[in-house]
Amino acid sequence: MTGQSPSFDNLLNLRDLGGQPTTDGAVTRSRSLLRSDDLSQLTPGGLKALEAFGVETVIDLRWPEEAARHPNPVPGALPRVNFRRISLLLRDEKEWRLRSEHVSKEDWKTAVLEQLGRELARVLRVIAAAPAGPLLFHCVAGKDRTGLLAAVLLALADVEPEAIASDYAVSAHNLREGYLKRYQDSDPARILEALRCPQEGSRRMLAFLKDAGGVQAYLAGIGLTSTQVRALRARLRD
Repeated sequence: MTGQSPSFDNLLNLRDLGGQPTTDGAVTRSRSLLRSDDLSQLTPGGLKALEAFGVETVIDLRWPEEAARHPNPVPGALPRVNFRRISLLLRDEKEWRLRSEHVSKEDWKTAVLEQLGRELARVLRVIAAAPAGPLLFHCVAGKDRTGLLAAVLLALADVEPEAIASDYAVSAHNLREGYLKRYQDSDPARILEALRCPQEGSRRMLAFLKDAGGVQAYLAGIGLTSTQVRALRARLRD
């Protein structure tokens, strides 16, 4: 069971992190955290829908060169929205590709947690300090960088492990049709492999967090305070 997600016109991979089952029998809070693909796809109508939904904060996780190629329309169209662009993976795409070229999709999330705790902490501090209203974070496809951040936040909210794995995997389904049309001159097999979001990747990430003493211990280890951790948890738990 997941929360009913909004629809901001042609976004392919938008969803609310509310309604996810927790290990104590509750569900996560809706209308608090949203994840999506690239907001540069939004039309004026989509921007109005985002505003009408009440989104107060947008965090753009893309690299500078990605943002330069496809500028985010939110700052210009919705100046009241608290907008932040924070690259989650190092300074640029080339640097990350060189570091991660031999990392499998199944190990990708764990590799980020092992190597880039400081970068992850930067984003989490912004979320912890953001206004209480709906907050949306995104990258390009909304599956890997966005999926990692979503998985950490869901784990902090004590969401069932298989629900966390399923939330990651659903991105491949959401993007499949749109990306095959968007890149119809490319090899379909390559597109589908690029979109693959194996549940095993989330399972290995959760095992890594367990070995680290739990998600709260990991977050403390990368520099978050107990106050910040409580604020993050409160995003999805009443």
